[in-house]
Amino acid sequence: MGLLALRRYVPYMRPYVFLVAVFVLSQLGGLAAAASVPKVIQYIIDGPITHGDRRGLVETAGLLLLIAGLEFVLIVARRHYAGVASLRMETDLRNDFYAHLQSLQVSFHDNWQSGQLLSRAIADISTIRRFVGFGLIWFLQIVVTFIVVLALMLQLDWELALVVVFFMLPIAVFSTIFHTKYRVIARRLQDLTGDLTTTIEEMATGVRIIKAFGRMPLMQRRFEEQASQIRTTSLAGIKARADLWTTINFLPNLSLGAVLLLGGVNVVQGRLTIGGLVAFMSYIFMLTWPMDALGWILSMSEECQTASHRLNEVLDTRPEISDRPRARTLERCTGRLEFRAVGFKYPKSDEWILRDFNLIVEPGETLGLVGRTGSGKTTLAYLVPRLYDVTEGNVLLDGVDVRDILLRSLRSHIGFAFEEPILFSASVHENLVMGRPIDSDEELKRAIDVAEAGFVWDLPWGLETRVGEQGYTLSGGQRQRLALARAVLGRPPVLVLDDPLSSVDVHTEAMIEESLARVLEGTTGLLVVHRPSTLALTDRVALVDGGTVVAIGTHHELMRSNELYRALLSQEYVEVEPYGVPAV
Repeated sequence: MGLLALRRYVPYMRPYVFLVAVFVLSQLGGLAAAASVPKVIQYIIDGPITHGDRRGLVETAGLLLLIAGLEFVLIVARRHYAGVASLRMETDLRNDFYAHLQSLQVSFHDNWQSGQLLSRAIADISTIRRFVGFGLIWFLQIVVTFIVVLALMLQLDWELALVVVFFMLPIAVFSTIFHTKYRVIARRLQDLTGDLTTTIEEMATGVRIIKAFGRMPLMQRRFEEQASQIRTTSLAGIKARADLWTTINFLPNLSLGAVLLLGGVNVVQGRLTIGGLVAFMSYIFMLTWPMDALGWILSMSEECQTASHRLNEVLDTRPEISDRPRARTLERCTGRLEFRAVGFKYPKSDEWILRDFNLIVEPGETLGLVGRTGSGKTTLAYLVPRLYDVTEGNVLLDGVDVRDILLRSLRSHIGFAFEEPILFSASVHENLVMGRPIDSDEELKRAIDVAEAGFVWDLPWGLETRVGEQGYTLSGGQRQRLALARAVLGRPPVLVLDDPLSSVDVHTEAMIEESLARVLEGTTGLLVVHRPSTLALTDRVALVDGGTVVAIGTHHELMRSNELYRALLSQEYVEVEPYGVPAV
């Protein structure tokens, strides 16, 4: 039953204990009102109707209307407060789930489909809310109704009550069979929904590639196959629910016939009044709707349990990159970077990307990283802000292991620009600032000028122009310049730039490099270099090969002394002078 799966989420209801108490009391009050109606009907039949008391009939009829009105008010209160409490719980749970996703290491997101995470964050949490707000309430309503009604039936005629119980016992057997079958169906359906969400998300983000290669029919077939699997699985679920509901609905009808027959005999023999028989039949009718709802609640509980397990798969994943117990804030940062005997391999891989890597970048120095594709340059850059943690060795900032610095403090001292610029569906201003406190608009303008991103002033609403999902309303070069402006904003003491100029033209590149050269004065810079012209920004260059530093020196020194370095730059080889002015 979904109740066990919900144990983890009970704390989310504690802030709303008042609302829970109100809807529980409303539920009990509504049930008491409903259970009193058959007793009033018994009194009317055996009293005013039997004795021809018109005044008494009017008075008791008025009492029935009063009870019906009270029940109506209590039902409205129950549904309102249950809905409010469950929606607030859903909001809190979704917020915590999102916060947990952000706390998880990059390697976790590398191995999870975004669609599966989306379906958990939206559909699965909504499934839990529906069960808490409706299914759980009705389950409790059914349990309490059965107990109260059975007690009242025993009071009226214990033999007839035992007949009703006899016909209800098979429900346990059918529910167990349904539980076993529907659990598998519910899990498969929710996993398939996650896969379909991934397909839609990939189509939306990769629509340019799909159209450029004319792969629309292929993607359509893939989508239709997955949609067909969801339809087949959904039909299997419908059949399982229909089988259960049909069986459960049949049992009250059987008990109704048996009670009518045996109760009629009791009335004839004088052991039960007509009013008592009508009241007993009314109690059976009170069980009809709960019996109808039982199949729906059982299926909802299985979906809730499956959703809980799927959420737990993410929530049970502990962040591998987090603050150590004694981590501290780095108040001032001079920017001295040291990689000491660093070794790294990606999770679930036995291949060493970096091994015995030693390198020091002095404060204010700009160091370039050059190497073959796959030599570990970008991976090394990821280690500085702890997007990944070293497998062995240490990365030190100002002599302190980065793992001993609070993550928020560490990353506040580092500006990072990725090779693939990432922008969010927000305004240009929001993409640049990213929630950081900025001292003045001049600081923002300076960052825009450094990145040669003055095009933002010509956008329809300037800095408040929304750039669309992933910034695709802008060109590749514009996105990269905004990402660079975001990195240099606030003058961080350490700048890590992963080929930040790969998408800009030669003229713009030269102007950006000239501005960057001024920014990098007094700033520690670590540049992943793929183009020789960018080497004009560096004081020294480290040649990386086989996951370690094989040579280090100035660009000119390495060009003269290292054959591999010359070979890597030979296709675009030029002697580079300061600020990117080439001298052939």
